[in-house]
Amino acid sequence: MNIRIPPGFDWHNPWHWLAFGLGSGFSPYAPGTMGSLLGVVFFAPLSLLPLMSYLAWLLFSVILGIYVCEVTSRDLGVHDHSGIVFDEFVGQWLALLPLVITRHQGPLLLLAGFILFRFFDILKPWPIRWMDKHIGGGVGIMMDDVAAGLLAAAGVMLLIIRGYY
Repeated sequence: MNIRIPPGFDWHNPWHWLAFGLGSGFSPYAPGTMGSLLGVVFFAPLSLLPLMSYLAWLLFSVILGIYVCEVTSRDLGVHDHSGIVFDEFVGQWLALLPLVITRHQGPLLLLAGFILFRFFDILKPWPIRWMDKHIGGGVGIMMDDVAAGLLAAAGVMLLIIRGYY
């Protein structure tokens, strides 16, 4: 299996590494899914945070992601290169927000959050598709995944409310 390293990737630039999901974005197969999986792994310790701290982390991550994705996409010369997966981290953390709000945990809810986020991120229903096409730069890279994460979070919350876990 060959990893995909794009021209312009700077091995010494920490922003590039962060944008590429600490290497998960190098996957030759479904780099977005690999980034989301690593996002779920990182969710484990993040889920222990109090709700307000988790929300602050999300806000910080969105702002950081806008910058990191902007810098890396500019350096690569490609808007939203498929290897840029930090936005998948943030979208996945948003999708799993209901688990922090309700303190419900378990593998089925994690799996549901993962699947729902990937579903919305890949299919890009309105307004996600509109955001993906009309918002540029780091904001555009981040916002479609933020929207997918929020839609997935609504689905996870519905599962929790209905007791399907």
